[in-house]
Amino acid sequence: MCLAVPAKVIAVDGNVAVVDFAGTRARARLDALGEEVRVGDYLLIHTGFAIRRLDPEDAQETLKLFDELFACQAQDEP
Repeated sequence: MCLAVPAKVIAVDGNVAVVDFAGTRARARLDALGEEVRVGDYLLIHTGFAIRRLDPEDAQETLKLFDELFACQAQDEP
């Protein structure tokens, strides 16, 4: 199964963006995206590559769902 995670762009340098995953910064390649990316955009990131730009509301909803999933998992751990 593949998993792509929304991240907010905090810097862009050529074909590389620095993105924020809930406080963790990472670099993401923009080569596969084929569109301009700006600081403040939300991108769907898979294995270090941006694969889609997200509407900010969609990104927030997806991040909320991830938070709910992690909260459920934490309750199940001993």
